[in-house]
Amino acid sequence: MQSNQQTQHQMMGYDRAAVMFSPDGRLLQVEYARKMVRQGSTAIGMVCKDGVILVADKRLVDKLIIPEAVEKIWNIDSHIGATAAGMVSDARVLIERAQVRAQQNKVTYDSPIDILTIVKDICDLKQLCTQSGGLRPFGVSTLIIGVDETGPVLYETDPAGIYFRYRAKAIGDVEPEIEEILYSEYSNDITIEDGFRLAINSLSKVLGKELSSERLDAAYIKTENREFVRLTPLQIEKMLKGTKKK
Repeated sequence: MQSNQQTQHQMMGYDRAAVMFSPDGRLLQVEYARKMVRQGSTAIGMVCKDGVILVADKRLVDKLIIPEAVEKIWNIDSHIGATAAGMVSDARVLIERAQVRAQQNKVTYDSPIDILTIVKDICDLKQLCTQSGGLRPFGVSTLIIGVDETGPVLYETDPAGIYFRYRAKAIGDVEPEIEEILYSEYSNDITIEDGFRLAINSLSKVLGKELSSERLDAAYIKTENREFVRLTPLQIEKMLKGTKKK
């Protein structure tokens, strides 16, 4: 339930524009955007000793949907991947912008773009929508993975336009439950294979029988070759079956 103070703010119109601060210094439209993220399907990112991974729940809403046609993880560049939680249509705009930015960098400088540059570019646009009239905040958080000269990296971008670097991170509707598992079971020396097992096992514990291989999207980037690779449905199914046996 909403607090009396927030209800009062709504009645006074402080939530009608993203550029209007409430008397206690809050941007209510940004807070609503974060609520949209918490309603989105879950995604997990994890830095491993030999690379970095993403696992995402597609949460198919109709049994007639073709699972393979639903994307929840995107390839930004050969060494960068991303996923999102919240309004996926908003994510698509951000991802396509990042893809164009990566290609422009390759054509101009003949070198792959820096991962942090992509993260900052996404956050710059998100932040712009919190201080421009007539715009609304992007109702989506993204997880950006990649491998650069420092090794594998994982960033989260927030609807407000801030970003953080993580070792492991979950976003979406069951974020608190997944992060509780990550806090207790994640370690810095985890491998990509074990990382996938941990991520899928975490989703299995939370979602139970609702989880199936058709609902999952997964990808990784190894440190040695810096190449984005998406898992096939068969690979995901084998991992899920192995998790359930345990």
